[in-house]
Amino acid sequence: MSDAFKEEDEKPLDPAMEKVRRKMVRLLGVSIAVMMVGLMAVLGAIVYKMNRSTSTVAALSADGVVTAGTIMLPKGAYLNGQSLSGDRISLDVTLQGGAREIEIFDMTTQRIIARFSVKAE
Repeated sequence: MSDAFKEEDEKPLDPAMEKVRRKMVRLLGVSIAVMMVGLMAVLGAIVYKMNRSTSTVAALSADGVVTAGTIMLPKGAYLNGQSLSGDRISLDVTLQGGAREIEIFDMTTQRIIARFSVKAE
């Protein structure tokens, strides 16, 4: 074989360098462990947040808690449609004169918190 491909036999490290190498390997192991624990904590938080909203709705349904109330519309108005988001309901209302508006009802406070007129250009 060529001299270029021959490898020299590795000489054993002196005791001081061997001690430093062992410390570095131990530090690498600790660093990897800390990173793994951190990654597991982040993934756990993500899974918790994703399951929290569905479990809250399921818990409310299982307990039999029913939110009840009355939404007062102006006289002569009728409801075209509604949409629920969290604890708020969006109501599409046609008023007595034919004008339309969107009303936002907050179920927590049991009152209309916003009114938006809907007009064509």
